[in-house]
Amino acid sequence: MAQYAKTAEVRRGIVDACLAIFGESGFHAASMAEIARRAGISHTGLVHHFPRKEDLLTAVLDLQDQRSAAYLEANAALSPEADPLTVLRGMAHALIGRDDRVGLVELSAVLTGEATSPAHPAHDYFSNRYRNIRSFVTRLFARLSEQGRLTTDAPAEHLAALLIAATDGLHTQWLYDREAIDVDARISELLSVLVRE
Repeated sequence: MAQYAKTAEVRRGIVDACLAIFGESGFHAASMAEIARRAGISHTGLVHHFPRKEDLLTAVLDLQDQRSAAYLEANAALSPEADPLTVLRGMAHALIGRDDRVGLVELSAVLTGEATSPAHPAHDYFSNRYRNIRSFVTRLFARLSEQGRLTTDAPAEHLAALLIAATDGLHTQWLYDREAIDVDARISELLSVLVRE
């Protein structure tokens, strides 16, 4: 049991180092040697836990998803009783702190495009991630529709796809012009168009 805890601690230290390095310089500029150095382990130790750089990437993306889920859970957003609009707004506010992790936003934008190829190591990850997010957001829009709070008769799954597309597109625009694009404000405006209140 103690060995398992130590292994988990080492892996977490490696992922934390990756978060910092990817956030500073992006995925392609980061080296395995620098990641090992920052995590305080040998290159051999790093490769034992994460044989490929792509494995590190997947671990970082998984951690980001876990942090987003923790944010929503901490704000009672995942509770069945939670107001669906509050949950959608919470998701928008979870984007705060973007300036501190520009490299991760860039990384996500690049990988989202690259991973469309079924041969890409992150293809299944992104495929499942989009499917899960669409399902979650669809349920929220369906609840809003049942409550008579939507301004449109469009199917919930269509609204979910549009919201996700808007979020991804705004992130890409933000990477090109961070002063002009306020992602959170634009998402809030979109929600105000789709939901009566």
